[in-house]
Amino acid sequence: MLRLTELKLPLDHPPEALRAAILARLAIRDDALAAFSIFKRSYDARKKHALLLVYTVDVEVKDEAALLKKFRNDPHLKPTPDMAYRFVGRAPDSLGERPLVVGFGPCGIFAALVLAQMGFRPIVLERGKAVRERTQDTWGLWRKHVLNPESNVQFGEGGAGTFSDGKLYSQIKDPRHLGRKVLTEFVKAGAPEEILYVSKPHIGTFRLVSMVENMRAEIEALGGEIRFRERVTDVLIEDGRIAGVELASGETLVARHVVLALGHSARDTFEMLHARGVFMEAKPFSIGFRIEHPQSLIDRARLGPNAGNPLLGAADYKLVHHAKNGRAVYSFCMCPGGTVVAATSEVGRVVTNGMSQYSRNERNANAGIVVGITPADYPGGVLAGVELQRQLEARAFELGGGNYDAPAQRVGDFLAGRASTGLGSVEPSYKPGVKLTDLATALPGYAIEAIREALPAFDRQIQGFAMDDAVLTGVETRTSSPVRLTRGDDFQSVNVKGLYPAGEGAGYAGGILSAGVDGIKVAEAVARDLLGLPAADSGSRPNPDCGY
Repeated sequence: MLRLTELKLPLDHPPEALRAAILARLAIRDDALAAFSIFKRSYDARKKHALLLVYTVDVEVKDEAALLKKFRNDPHLKPTPDMAYRFVGRAPDSLGERPLVVGFGPCGIFAALVLAQMGFRPIVLERGKAVRERTQDTWGLWRKHVLNPESNVQFGEGGAGTFSDGKLYSQIKDPRHLGRKVLTEFVKAGAPEEILYVSKPHIGTFRLVSMVENMRAEIEALGGEIRFRERVTDVLIEDGRIAGVELASGETLVARHVVLALGHSARDTFEMLHARGVFMEAKPFSIGFRIEHPQSLIDRARLGPNAGNPLLGAADYKLVHHAKNGRAVYSFCMCPGGTVVAATSEVGRVVTNGMSQYSRNERNANAGIVVGITPADYPGGVLAGVELQRQLEARAFELGGGNYDAPAQRVGDFLAGRASTGLGSVEPSYKPGVKLTDLATALPGYAIEAIREALPAFDRQIQGFAMDDAVLTGVETRTSSPVRLTRGDDFQSVNVKGLYPAGEGAGYAGGILSAGVDGIKVAEAVARDLLGLPAADSGSRPNPDCGY
């Protein structure tokens, strides 16, 4: 097979035009093209009145060698890379040890799945509930102001990504095409096949629920065990190696290989690990608000006359501004046609996030507008970032009225420095509800200053972005983990052998896809150690990503 890239066609082209374009590009006759398939489809919207679809296709031709020779200087025609996933080994029947996986979000799911597929029969410990029970608890906060600290947007089967836009694209380098393994497993579990070829695939919350259940069923069918409502309260360390874990129930599980796929909100677990001497360090993260606009405004600004075309769907955006005070302000986790959701996991605190369904057909677009901060902004130790998050979330709870409503403000009022007393044309989607106020005290002064400068700058890129009636809702604090559980080239903790920090909570991923890829890498590292194989690719590099 050969891969042909940068094949551009008009948005409204008929189906037969793609084959014709391939023939014309390769200068071959119809009978020389045996077959083709779409590997990726994106669009080029730089000219809104002449928007183009951009294809990457895999083609099968009669004489590949001759065609490669003919196009040897063309960077857009190359042999199709081998993207097949290959397991590092197979557990022998005599192997009695079972690895533990702590956490069953995207990283934990893929770590457990790959371990199970290799025959290692992992035991998964998830502090929250199964996904459908968890969904009921989450709706309890959204509809009734009732928070379950162990079963919510952050904790439970599927992790935080279950209540998100379900984005399946990433900025990570992926030379082994592990992302393809993630997408393929998702399709097998019930995701639409289009996620394999659209440029910015997403799934949405409702579809993720059934997919997570199907993946759990496969892990169990392969000998794995999933244990819900099992919170790890301590780790047993002997001579610098993990020996097991203790659970809130009082049970002790002996294990020499433990994957920590905690997620970014497992604050009590971070505190426990720090107390036990597991090496970790403070890391940068971001803080800010959610902003909501009419989705129709974003569609018109990004797609022009093509707004509403079903092939394009709801438009998104990605914005960055470098403020005069040295702060970077950027859009985070943009959710087209979605809603702002209550995402706290602790009593007496308010946290926002964004969520979309597969259809992305809600009236508003929303995104985080966040400011990057570093450990220099929150001195005081490894866990100082956690404390800052808690302080800001407690302040948001207070500003929202103390009942899990969120503080909100119209953009026009925010820019003018006055409290909002009424809404305009944009109705906020946050549930259980919002309380209009002045957000100036919801974040540190440098963050408020930077966001006030950034919004008009963003308006110059997307006309209407700083519209008076757009709504800011606070606060967005859990953009990524505030700590990194540092690991070495063997994917193990730098000072506790057999302990494998993984995914977003450990500081090595930032979204569903990158977390799944990291779970695969860590599962392979566990398998190599169990089988006595040499270590492979370095696990010490964090994965820069935009998150959910």
